[in-house]
Amino acid sequence: LTRHEAALFCALDVCPRARPRNMSSLHPSSRLASLAQWLAYLEQLHPQAIAMGLERVVKVKEALALAPSFPVLTVGGTNGKGSCCAMLEAMLSSAGYRVGCYTSPHLVRYNERVRIAGREADDALLCAGFEAVEKARGDVPLTYFEFGTLAALWALRDIEVAILEVGLGGRLDAVNVVDADCAVLTSVAIDHVDYLGGTRESIGREKAGIFRAGRPAVI
Repeated sequence: LTRHEAALFCALDVCPRARPRNMSSLHPSSRLASLAQWLAYLEQLHPQAIAMGLERVVKVKEALALAPSFPVLTVGGTNGKGSCCAMLEAMLSSAGYRVGCYTSPHLVRYNERVRIAGREADDALLCAGFEAVEKARGDVPLTYFEFGTLAALWALRDIEVAILEVGLGGRLDAVNVVDADCAVLTSVAIDHVDYLGGTRESIGREKAGIFRAGRPAVI
C-alpha cells in the first residue's frame, strides 16, 4: 500500500485485504464524509508530526490561490500567544470588524481552532477546507498542522481581518506562509530546542522570522 492508501484505509476503518481494485474510487473528497474521518486521515498522511519548512506549504497555497485581501496579524512567542489572540479578537470585534481567528491547539473540539465572527467554524466548513487542500496538494506531503493551517486559510475568506497564531517557532512555521501586516511577539524563552536551537538568541531569531520589512512588529 502507498502511504496515501494506508491513511485512507485507517481513516475509513477499511481492511486493506478488502480494498477495491480501482483505488481512484477511494479519493478522500468522495469518501471522507465527517470531520472525525478527515482528522483521522490527516494523522496518517506524514511520517513526522513536525516537519519544518515552507516549500511544501507554499506550493499548495499557490495551488489554492490563497492571497488574503484583508489585514493579517500574526502572533508568535513562547507563552501568551493564545491570550494575545483572544484579546486582539475581542478588541477588533468590538470595533465592528468581522474577525477570523486561527489558533492551536484545541482543548475539546477541533472546531475551536477556526473562529469567524466570534463563532467556531462548523464541521461542514472545515471538511470543505480539507477537501479543497486535498484536491490542490496532489502528491505533496503535508503534516497534520500544515494541512489544517491551509484549510483554515481557505475557510477564513469572508472576513475583514485575520489573526493567526504560530504553531512552533515562526520562520519555518506553516502560518508564516502568509505575510503579516503586523507581527506580534509575546515572549521568548527556552522551548523546542530540537527545532529552534538551544539559546534564547537562536530561538528569538526563529520567532522573529514572522516579521516583515517595512511592516509593524510589536514585542
